[in-house]
Formats: sequence, C-alpha cells, structure tokens
Amino acid sequence: MTTILPDAMPPEAPLAMPTQSLRRFEPSKERRRPIRRFAVPWLARLAVFGGGAALTAYGVWEMVQVVSVSRTTVLQWVLVALFSVNFSWIALAFSSAVVGFIALLWSRRPSQAPTMLTRRTAVVMPIYNESTARVFAAVAAIRESIEETGLGSHFDYFLLSDTTDPDVWIAEERAFLALRQRLGPDARLYYRHRPKNTHRKAGNIADFVTRWGGSYDHMLVLDADSLMTGDCIVRLAAAMEADPDAGIIQSLPLVINRNTLFARLQQFAARIYGPVIAKGLAVWMGRDGNYWGHNAIIRTAAFAAHCGLPDLPGKPPFGGHILSHDFVEAALIRRAGWSVYMLPELEGSYEESPPSLIDVAARDRRWCQGNLQHMRVIGARGLKLASRQHFATGIMSYLASPFWLMQLVVGLVLVLQTRYVKPEYFTSEFALSPIWPRFDAERALALFALTMGVLLAPKVFGLTLALLRGSIRRPSGGGLRLVLSALIEILLSAMLAPMMMLIQSGAVFQILAGRDTGWQPQRRDDGSVPFRDIVRRHRMHVLLGIVTGVSAFLISTSLFAWMSPTILGLVLAILLSWLSGTLAAGLALKRWGLLLTPEEAVPPPIALRAAELTRELAANGFDEADGLRAIHADPALRAAHEAMLPPAEPRRRGAIDAERALAQAKLVDARSIDDAVAWLRPKERMVLLHDRALVALLAGLPGEAPADRQAYDEAAE
Repeated sequence: MTTILPDAMPPEAPLAMPTQSLRRFEPSKERRRPIRRFAVPWLARLAVFGGGAALTAYGVWEMVQVVSVSRTTVLQWVLVALFSVNFSWIALAFSSAVVGFIALLWSRRPSQAPTMLTRRTAVVMPIYNESTARVFAAVAAIRESIEETGLGSHFDYFLLSDTTDPDVWIAEERAFLALRQRLGPDARLYYRHRPKNTHRKAGNIADFVTRWGGSYDHMLVLDADSLMTGDCIVRLAAAMEADPDAGIIQSLPLVINRNTLFARLQQFAARIYGPVIAKGLAVWMGRDGNYWGHNAIIRTAAFAAHCGLPDLPGKPPFGGHILSHDFVEAALIRRAGWSVYMLPELEGSYEESPPSLIDVAARDRRWCQGNLQHMRVIGARGLKLASRQHFATGIMSYLASPFWLMQLVVGLVLVLQTRYVKPEYFTSEFALSPIWPRFDAERALALFALTMGVLLAPKVFGLTLALLRGSIRRPSGGGLRLVLSALIEILLSAMLAPMMMLIQSGAVFQILAGRDTGWQPQRRDDGSVPFRDIVRRHRMHVLLGIVTGVSAFLISTSLFAWMSPTILGLVLAILLSWLSGTLAAGLALKRWGLLLTPEEAVPPPIALRAAELTRELAANGFDEADGLRAIHADPALRAAHEAMLPPAEPRRRGAIDAERALAQAKLVDARSIDDAVAWLRPKERMVLLHDRALVALLAGLPGEAPADRQAYDEAAE
C-alpha cells in the first residue's frame, strides 16, 4: 500500500516572466552597472576570427588558382563559391581549436571545493515520457552526492513532468511517492505534472519559474539523461554566488554509460576532442557565451525578467514557439546585461547520447528546425554581436550539409562536362580556343590535403593532449590503444559522414518546404533498431551510392578514387547503420580496450550509484505496470494522485469534451477493471486520470466481472 506524503510541491512563490520583444529593446533601468568590469577577450577573438578569415582567404585563393588554368566558366565560379562557404566553416573551427589547445596546455588545476553557500538553488529535471526508474534514480543519486558535500540544505529537487503517456505518468507518481517516503521528512523532493505541455521544455521550465521561482536564487537545469556530482553542482552554485553579474554558467557535460558502437564513437570523440573545442569556445566567447539547455546554473530572477520567449509569427516550421530555446534564452539574458559563460574544466558533469545513427537523425531533425528558426531571431534588436554569431554558427551547422552536397554535385557535373560534352569552337564571342573547364591537378591535390588537415586538426589536438596527460592516457588503454582508437573513430566517422550529410540535407529541404518536425521522446536505451527500419531509412542512400559510384567510374577512374570515401559510405549505409547501432560491436571494442574513455575504465561513483538505484527502482515494476490497474488497486495511491491534480478547470455549459464523454460512457458500461483497461484508448485514459469524477468511477469498478455478466458475454459470443 502507498502511504500519502505531504504536498507534492512547496507553496507557490510566483515570479513575473514577461514575454520579450524581438523588435524592441530598451536597457533595463533596474540593471545596475557591473560591480566589477570584465575584459572582452579581443586577442582571442582576433586569433579565432582573424585566423579563420586568413586561412579561408588562402584556401579560396588556392581554389581560384585551381580553376584558373584557362578561361573560368560560370560553373567553376559556382564551385569556388561553394568551396568558400564550406572551407570558411572548417577554418573557423580550426582556429578556435588552436586557441583551445594552447589554453589547455597552460590551464591550472581547479581551486578547492567551497565549504559554505548562502543562497538557495532548485535542481530541476524536466521529463517527457522517460524511463521512470532511470530518471528518479538519477535525481536520487544527485541528491545523495550533494548531501555528501555537507551543503545539501541549500538545494531542493524538482521533477517537472510533461509526460503524455498515462502509464508512464502513474509510474512517475508511484516512484516519486516511494522515493520521498524512503528519504523521509527532509527529502526536499517535489513532483509536478502539467496537464498540457504548452511550449514543451521551455514552457515546462517557465511554468516552474512563474509559480515557484521566487523561492530560489538559482536553478540548476538538467536533462532527463543528466548526471552531476555534488562537487560540480556546489562549485557552480559557489561560482554564481561569487559573481553577481553572472546570469548563466554552463558546465561541459561528458558522455557516459554508452555501449553501442555508434554511441561509443560519440562518447570517445566527446571525451578526447570535446575539451579542446569547448575550451576554445570558452576563451574567445568570454562573458558572451552560450547555453546548451542543461547541466547549467541560472540566476532565477534574471531569467524570469528577461527570458520569456515570444511565439514567432506564422506557422511551423519557422513560426510558432521556439524549439531551440536555449540559444535564445542565452542571447536575451546577455542582452539585458547579465554575463553568460562556460567552465569547461569543471569535472563531474555528465550526459548520455542516442544509441544509433537513426536515433541521432530523429533528434537532429528537431534540432535542425530549431536552429533554422533562429534565422528569424538573429536580427533581434539589442543582441550582442557574439550572440548573433552563436545563432549563425547553429544555422550553419545544418546548412553545411546541403552546401557540401551541392559542392559534390557541381564538381561531378564539371568532370562530366569535361569528359563528355563536346567543345563549342564557334561561339558568339570570338576566341582562338573553346571555352573549356580545366583544373590544375597538382594544386587541387595540395588544396585537398590542406582541407583534410584543417578538418582533422581539432582531433589531433585533442589526441595530443590526451597522450600528454597520464590521467587520460592510462585509463584510455595507453598510448598505442588511444592512437588506434582515434584512427578507428576517424575512419568510421568519415564513412558515416555521407549519410549524415544526406540526412541533414533532407531535413533542411523538408523544413524549407514547410514540414514541421513534431516532438517525439528521445530513445535513451542501448536497444538496437529493427533491421527493417534500417533498410527502409537507408535504402535510398545505398541506391544513390551505387548510381554515383558507377557514374564516377564511367567518367574517370581518378574521379572514382577521389569520391571513394563518399561512395563507400553510401553503398554500405545499411550495414554501417546496423553495425554501429549494435551492442555486440561496441562491447567487443570495449573488451579490446578500444574507444575507451577514463569514465569507462573507472566509472564515476555517481554513475555506479545511479545504476544501482535504477536496478532497485526497476525491481518495483513501476515502468511495466498498467496505470489504470495501479490506481484501481491502491486506494492510497489513488488519493495521492487526486491530491496532486490541479484544480479542475471550469467547463462552459454546452461545451462537450468528446474524449471525456467517451471515457465516461465506457466506464459506465464497464463491468470490471478489465473492461476499462481493454476499452479505453490512451487519450481517454489521460482525460480520465485528470478528472476526479472519472477516477471515482474507475475506483468503483469490481476487480472481476460478475458471474452473470461473464455468462452473458459467453452466450453472446
């Protein structure tokens, strides 16, 4: 039996969260001047953007020389233009990585952990149709870790549910009640379920801020797959207290707990190369940083005052509510004068990654739409130049794929033209020779080598640092295995890249055509994707690879050799996607000590504790139970569920909710809980669970159909 515990949420402490305008902005008169001035890192920005521009100029000059052997055609100039865009993108990443590499070589050890805090922080985890055992175990492990610091009294914990699956919703309530009973009267653990998930995650956080935010100086925002140590969280809270101008302080989450081959590739790359990239960003961004939506601490009052998101005019995909809200929130709070920055060397911040290429593609589709929406935000009044650059980077991260695709197509057409199209000797313009696209093969080869060097340099920097640092090198399998792991990651990433290019290009074209992505929960387990789904998703990639390969070979064997990585990646798309999503391949490499990270060799204690708690909670069977049966069987759970429901909204006379009417009719006609479970659809179940009167009808049903009813049903059959 479930014991009813005190209120699921603390008393409300509202904060006003006005909707911000993107067209108008007046600096707040209440925002005082900074207590301490902070210098803009102009030298680092000059190195990153000046170095990237210089490298791009050199690359474009070399490309012009490649096509200027003879009179240059229009199509060749198109190729130069596309190359310029693509090369500038990787040149900027290269120069930022150089800055990060140098900064990490001279980095200092973190200071001693704080021993005192004076402010209150809410640790909030928004959840949406997640595995109940895993998310509640994560929050419990985080709470235990914070308590071990001796500063636990400064933190409260909130699970903010937007769940739309009725069984998952009841499982969340059961897990919450069980966990809070286990923790005792000083649990400081709270749970809230929203009847309507308006504006999705951003709306979920906004609902918390406007109703309870006034009680907390800071809020630490997590994702459903986040884990953070108490030391990391306490350091973030202390950093926020020590810096009265800080609005958002972002940590660098490392990927852990992944076992499929694809996820372990991402995990290895994030651990070995990620710190160099993140440090470079942190150095040149300074206090004009960005926010990734989780594993960051936020000044609650500043967030409420300046981060109320407007709806964009028009319909999705470019209109409606803002999907990638975190970039916009960082830009708005920075616009108001608060600083946003990252502490990339702060240890103890973790997350998980999708288990397969198909799962990443599903997440990327939503991210792509959100980033392309920023085209309508980038010109907002009053934004800092660095914030506009963050938007531009996010937009380009997805436009890069169609630009790369167009560059490949134009290059292929040029070679095809050179091979098969007859020269026109007698044109309208007088010329001693035909207009003929020609290339400098030697310069082209050198430019290709330069491009590959610039593209791979950030990985080389990260690998070099890992080799120099014994604390990373030894638990990663030693120097030889670390180098071999990097080669495996580079090879497999290169083969997967053509698929990602086509997937992202397709997403961009769909969005430009007006198709909305919707919002699906992210799969976070290590289960493989059914093979038929892999074939369905990648069959066109394979067909395109075969057609491209045959065409390239017929045109020129050298062209086929040049395009072979792209061709091979597409031809093997089904096999690669299947193999990369399997546990067997990932675990085999793990046994051989390849793609190993320090967190795999020596798992963080909080990850071990979270796994232990997950097993304990999973043993209770909350995730497998039918929500209606659980509510029906346990009067105490039913009473607790009703107590957690918000007040019923008044209904206008004559306004009939079809789902509620159907649910009520089915309950009235049911002779047992079995009937209700069999007849009620998911939407009707959600309506029932939100309605105290319908819950009472459900509770009145017998556990089994009456004997005379069973006889009647058997006769009717």
